[in-house]
Amino acid sequence: MSGPVKSALARVAALAGITVLIGAIPWLAHRDPALTVLRALYPDREPDPEALAEIRADLGLDRGPLGALADWLAGLLRGDLGTSWVTGRAVGEDLWPALGTSLVLMGTAILVALAIAAAFSVRPLRRAATGHDAPSSGIGLGLLVSLPEFAIAALGVAVFASWLGWLPAYGYGSADTAILPALALGIPAGGVLSRLCRDGIAQAAGEEWVRQWRSEGIPSTDIQRALAKRALPPLVPQVGVMSVALTGGAVAVETVFAVPGLGREALRAAEAQDLPALQAAMLILVLLGFALGAAARLGGALWEGRAAREAPVAVAAARGHSPRAARLWFAFSAPVLAAVVLAGAFRDPDALHTGRRLAPPSAEFPLGTDQLGRDVLARIAHGAAWTIGAALIAAVAVFLIALALGFAPRLAHPLAESLNSFPMALAGVLVAVVLGRGQAGAVIAVALVSWPPLAVHAASLARELRRSSYMESVVALGAGRGWIAFRHTLPALVGPLSAHAAMRLPGIALGIASLGFLGLGAGVDSPEWGTMLSQTLPYVDRAPLSVLAPVAAMAAFTLATLAALPMARRLPRPRFTARIPTPRKESAPRSKPEYIFTPE
Repeated sequence: MSGPVKSALARVAALAGITVLIGAIPWLAHRDPALTVLRALYPDREPDPEALAEIRADLGLDRGPLGALADWLAGLLRGDLGTSWVTGRAVGEDLWPALGTSLVLMGTAILVALAIAAAFSVRPLRRAATGHDAPSSGIGLGLLVSLPEFAIAALGVAVFASWLGWLPAYGYGSADTAILPALALGIPAGGVLSRLCRDGIAQAAGEEWVRQWRSEGIPSTDIQRALAKRALPPLVPQVGVMSVALTGGAVAVETVFAVPGLGREALRAAEAQDLPALQAAMLILVLLGFALGAAARLGGALWEGRAAREAPVAVAAARGHSPRAARLWFAFSAPVLAAVVLAGAFRDPDALHTGRRLAPPSAEFPLGTDQLGRDVLARIAHGAAWTIGAALIAAVAVFLIALALGFAPRLAHPLAESLNSFPMALAGVLVAVVLGRGQAGAVIAVALVSWPPLAVHAASLARELRRSSYMESVVALGAGRGWIAFRHTLPALVGPLSAHAAMRLPGIALGIASLGFLGLGAGVDSPEWGTMLSQTLPYVDRAPLSVLAPVAAMAAFTLATLAALPMARRLPRPRFTARIPTPRKESAPRSKPEYIFTPE
């Protein structure tokens, strides 16, 4: 069976498993569905056993999990998404218009991302075509990806709606109301796509045909067009990945701007425990993510095949970040964040100053107070433990999952390819419904969808190690599987995976904050950065620092981490020593050779 067929079957199996999981939500929820319906429809009625049994019979829950799941799946085949437990109407009456709104918003955001990527690719194309080194995808471009969608949405509301009054802060239905939501979704995606474009141009510029064209005097504009055709095909699948990320990001953006989209409907259904509406919304979002990913992979395969016939395979490596720029960004962001944390670490984040609500910055409160009169500086400092600490726990969990799957590459690749199309926001909603809301649930949700890239990396490293001549000599000398796994494979995986997990740490932290912003993570009174932003956003007119402070903290942490990675690569690398045992079959003793290697 060929690789593409296996990948397709794995994705179909994963989609089927996710569908069954969504169908089983009423039985996995931490609340009794009958009690939820009783409180929604009959708030004055006592939840006695007879009333609950009657509601279970009306909902079809008395048939048990398998019977209810079969009825739900049969309804899907007929095009019936179910009936809302709260409104009593057909779920499709609200979700299909919401899906159209979300598709328009996501399409506009993709156009914004493509425009940003095109703008940031003009200079690299010109330099590469004229023989100059293409600029690296430096840390400066990381400003576009250092903030999640909900933080950019909050900044848009603060600057363009509240301070300048140029655009409306909420609502949807006209051209001016679509600008801020599209920018909030498109700017981070455009930053990611711009960095990929720059790296692709730098890689294509190192091919032999580029130098040959320049030596023959071919015009620079023709070389630029050829470079663009050569560098773009590998990026087409990334548009699919970006579209899946937009599916999750739309939940937060639609919540901020009160856009009646599918993500907002899913979150509303989760808050009301309207499980039929939640099931339908999640299923549509998952199908949308899988469809966008499949379309992008197909388009990338067709385009890449065409480009492969027009030019030789690329051999140059993409350039990394400038060490000097990394040091400058680290020197700017890390001390600022450390100073804020140290200054507020000894302050009480929960002390209420009722007479100083929404107070401006002063000597007593350097960053002002929030809507309850709490010190913003203290809450930012203590919130670092909530956000960064939870991100570290999630990163360790992701690292351990990927390390375990590195020993099973045949299992790692299909699982990673399948779950890579599941948005983080939906994972947060699912975990919140099953386990309840809390910081532990946010960590679990983020870890569940963050391990696929590391698992693929680990599986690739393990496969390369097994195919190396060094490993062949180890096997020939009689080393067993356990010895090879713990003395050779494990040391080779730990270093690269640790660096990869550190690179993913900012994204994990922003994921924790996004779930907190949506109310799916830490409690409303916690100083977690995303939760802080959610609670203070309605008061941006009176206390702008209470909104800008958590946004600045997230940006500083992201930039400091991204800047520290290039600096860490220049440090001395650890050396692992693997000793090969003497084969037992040989009667004469022989010296034990030592193999010293440095895993990449």
